[in-house]
Amino acid sequence: MQKQHAPFRADVVGSFLRPDTIKLARQQFAQGEISAQQLRQVEDEAIRHVVEQQCSCGLHIVTDGEFRRAWWHFDFFDGLQGVERYDSQQGIQFNGVQTKAHGVRVVGKLGFGEHPMLDDFRYLKSISGSATPKMTIPSPSVLHFRGGRKDIDATVYPDLEAYFDDLATTWRDAIQAFYAAGCRYLQLDDTVWAYLCSDAQRQQIRERGEDPDELARIYARVINKALENKPSDLIIGLHVCRGNFRSTWISEGGYEPVAEILFGSVNVDAFYLEYDNDRSGDFAPLRFVRPGHQQVVLGLVTTKNGELENPEGIKARLEEAAQYVAKDQICLSPQCGFASTEEGNSLTEAQQWNKVKLITDIAQQVW
Repeated sequence: MQKQHAPFRADVVGSFLRPDTIKLARQQFAQGEISAQQLRQVEDEAIRHVVEQQCSCGLHIVTDGEFRRAWWHFDFFDGLQGVERYDSQQGIQFNGVQTKAHGVRVVGKLGFGEHPMLDDFRYLKSISGSATPKMTIPSPSVLHFRGGRKDIDATVYPDLEAYFDDLATTWRDAIQAFYAAGCRYLQLDDTVWAYLCSDAQRQQIRERGEDPDELARIYARVINKALENKPSDLIIGLHVCRGNFRSTWISEGGYEPVAEILFGSVNVDAFYLEYDNDRSGDFAPLRFVRPGHQQVVLGLVTTKNGELENPEGIKARLEEAAQYVAKDQICLSPQCGFASTEEGNSLTEAQQWNKVKLITDIAQQVW
């Protein structure tokens, strides 16, 4: 029996492949052929359709597919006070491919005001029917990690302690604002914890003069401060992502280096964990997940390619994970979104929906 509250036994991480209608409308808007309002109307219709598709696959949770975004994180950062986007010298380096060259920097006091994504959520909620609408935003760790000290104006924040305090407060205000807009299921997307699992990334962190273990403690403290006074009926999860751009990735390595701090001290309600291949390591780090209400949403179905997983193999892996954390605390999902950026991963829409249906079918059988 699937539980009827978030996180659900069959869940999704958030993004879906952008339909051609949105790609065309974006192009027309960029060329000045249609207005912002006309673009939004195209997005509205596409989002209505993707919500219907999620429900038809048997999901009890729906997202807007992140259809209004080009990036999973930059579009959210653009709406924060004190943050500006800039064109950097190079993009983010993935395995054999690089993103567009963008970065963000902190140029003023951080704050959260009337963010445009609040309206995005309100629209999703208005069309979600009996399903639970889930909002996805980047984790506060992500804003700091990529640029670190060099992308924080030293005249605004000479002391990084003040910066981290404001970072936590900004996300706490965001959480409260989405709650006021009707959100009861919020996901924080976080690539940083996966970087802290990677030997190569940990070495790069040391080379720039920082201690990866100290960063883990700082990020845990910032997230927990952001979660202070969280309403009891708001479910917040943390998605740990190893990078997801055009079916490639950045970091490799199991969760062991951060497991005790992440699972043992970060006060979210759920962890969405990538477990779709050998890069993710084994399930042993799940022994640190606290018993009780905290859930682990295992990303055992990959979004990197269209090949459909063997359901018996997925069930066997769920049983394997249950050696370390109670089965009642386990849920199932894709390992990441299908399109963390507008470019999308290398599979078809039909393959995408086959994978979602596989997840709901397995969840129905297992629970």
